[in-house]
Amino acid sequence: MSRPPLMPVETALDALHTALDGFGPVGCEDVSLLDAAGRVLAAPIIARHTQPPQAVSAMDGWAVRSADFGSIPLALRIVAEIPAGHPWDGALGTGEAARIFTGAPLPAGGDTVVIQENAARNGEMVHLHALPIPGKNVRAAGLDFRAGALIAKADTQLTARRIGVIAAAGHPWVTVRRRPRVAILATGDEVRRPGDPLGPGHIVSSNTYALAALIRSFGGEPIVLPIVPDTLAGLADAAKHATGCDLVLTTGGASVGDHDLVQQGLGAVGLSVSFWKLALRPGKPLIFGRLAHRPFLGLPGNPVSTIVCALLFLKPCIERLLGLPRRDLPMAQLPLGITLGPNDERQDYVRARVMEGAVIPLPVQDSAMMNVLADADGLLVRPPHDPGKAPGDLVSIILFPAGSLPT
Repeated sequence: MSRPPLMPVETALDALHTALDGFGPVGCEDVSLLDAAGRVLAAPIIARHTQPPQAVSAMDGWAVRSADFGSIPLALRIVAEIPAGHPWDGALGTGEAARIFTGAPLPAGGDTVVIQENAARNGEMVHLHALPIPGKNVRAAGLDFRAGALIAKADTQLTARRIGVIAAAGHPWVTVRRRPRVAILATGDEVRRPGDPLGPGHIVSSNTYALAALIRSFGGEPIVLPIVPDTLAGLADAAKHATGCDLVLTTGGASVGDHDLVQQGLGAVGLSVSFWKLALRPGKPLIFGRLAHRPFLGLPGNPVSTIVCALLFLKPCIERLLGLPRRDLPMAQLPLGITLGPNDERQDYVRARVMEGAVIPLPVQDSAMMNVLADADGLLVRPPHDPGKAPGDLVSIILFPAGSLPT
């Protein structure tokens, strides 16, 4: 009897996003702009004033009237000095100039700034060395934005650049989506926390800590729950501790062994499965569904499988709970540095280094080897039934930013 075909990764991602349409974005909170990096706006930002509020000098130099421009040399009488933050309430008349500094308001009558390198002061006069271009070196009122302008739309994720313009628009606080709370349930009689004594057959739960870091980088708040033993009652009881969370995540127990009890144990408390078993390496036994009113992800227990599945499926879950649109992982196209044989039916995420601009798969790809993943520069993505590749062939790779996984 032939086994049913595995679900392709892209089909699973499409099904995930369709299902996530049924889970509304999380609620809102107000935060200081100083604490808003990476947060997602829940309300638009409207400029409270015009920037700059009036015409200002873009350079240190001399404010002049273009009506005085004739021929060079040109001598003008100095009538004022205008530093930034200290407007002059006078007005330039015929044949007059004012010393002005970057950011200072242009005086009435002035419409051009001559940079200081193109002029020389002699007592109460300034001599221009070159004929200025009318309007040169002046930032007009509202050059950046005007009062009432839309500065940022709702559902915008705040970068340092966007935060800068929001500050300039006069907003010290912003309304953002709260961080989705993600319950992490590590399962397995053999699993122990780092630092706990290890007896025969025990392993350290690295998954919990890697997932917590990823959840924070994706914009969520990890809620680490006690390790769940391999019993149906233990799983059902653990689900009660996830009350108040927006997404429930398990690691381990997702496969088909006698002790892989996630579906059965959580099925007793309302788990409904949307899909299970993907044409994916590593991470074939991933589960996605609904646990009561929340999305549910059952990740494999092998740590590399856990992180690959988190990048592919947990990241979009958190982003959709934040109200963000679908954002697939970006991939670069780089030449391959070695020969690769043909791939099988599963989409393969191969840990790889980038050396001298070429992608080099790491020699050992076991899904339990976290050290290999930590040393990788990215994941070489091989589609199902990808033919053999030769050195120099272009391949797709998800590159890890230096020091962290993608966010």
